Amino acid sequence: MDDSYSVKVGEDFDFKLSKDTISSLDLIKTGENSYHLLKNGISYHLKILDSDFNRGTYTLSVNGTEFETSIQAPLDELIQKMGFAVNAGKNIDSISAPMPGLILDILVKEGQEVNEEDQLLILEAMKMENIITSPRSGVIKTVSVSKGEAVDKKQLLIEFQ
Repeated sequence: MDDSYSVKVGEDFDFKLSKDTISSLDLIKTGENSYHLLKNGISYHLKILDSDFNRGTYTLSVNGTEFETSIQAPLDELIQKMGFAVNAGKNIDSISAPMPGLILDILVKEGQEVNEEDQLLILEAMKMENIITSPRSGVIKTVSVSKGEAVDKKQLLIEFQ
């Protein structure tokens, strides 16, 4: 399986980015959901305006211009090609870390009712804050991590009842 991420910007641009390319970016966090990128001597001011981590879609502002983007990890592409992605989120009873990172904030507690797309926690990974949202409605059974904890890929984060 290829280890490149597929990035689509609007309807016109498709990119493949390797993990090495992503980790070598000259990217600095400048505020909540805002970043500064220096690429080939050109300065870019980035802001994440909206994100849906489960669907891999983001609205970004680059130097004041908005872009709708989607990002698919190699496993996402494989699941989609195999046809397993249709309604897969409805039967999920736990959420695991999609990649290694740091838990910046936990937005729910055990016993709390959540709806599909409610924000559950914020995971910082690859220099970006990723908001993990609920794939379905339900009740939080356990929160297996704590704020400030470093997590590994596939580590259990949250379980549903």
